[in-house]
Amino acid sequence: MNFDAYARTGVDLVNARLDDLDDLRSLFPDEHAWMRDEVAERDLATFRRAQKRLRDIFEYGTSGRDADAVAELNALLEAYPVQPRISGHDSSDWHMHVTSRGASVSAEYLAGAVWGLSVWLCEYGSARFGVCADERCGNVYLDTSSNCCRRFCSERCATRSHVAAHRARKRAAVVEQAQPQSLTPVS
Repeated sequence: MNFDAYARTGVDLVNARLDDLDDLRSLFPDEHAWMRDEVAERDLATFRRAQKRLRDIFEYGTSGRDADAVAELNALLEAYPVQPRISGHDSSDWHMHVTSRGASVSAEYLAGAVWGLSVWLCEYGSARFGVCADERCGNVYLDTSSNCCRRFCSERCATRSHVAAHRARKRAAVVEQAQPQSLTPVS
């Protein structure tokens, strides 16, 4: 069972736009086309509420509030209980899926996402849940770096943030050089 893939569905949900049903449908990759086809308007509200709660978990992890992250994940595990099942496309492709006991697309998707993030927290700790340090972004990510030092959701955000900081330092240096130096009398 690929728990990382389930955890990434939680990341995808938090980072998704959910303005309308089409936005929600775009969340599902081709291998989950059945979800895209069956998602209903009532699922949109459920996904929006879960999106906010999952974002809270990433913010708790980023700020070192482990107990809060665990409490919220436990509440979500209760709200979206899982029921593992064997799945496959032929007799040589059997594998495990985490599914929900509910019948809706939102229950199915969220059961997997919450389970994956819960396993991720137990395996790596909540410090591995990140919120992008680029203040213009706000996306979340799972820190897979070897020394838990990731600060940005992508290379693009890291580069953009570093370039902005470099330009700000240069502007500050130019302003400082333009200011007249105060003369101190020599005794």
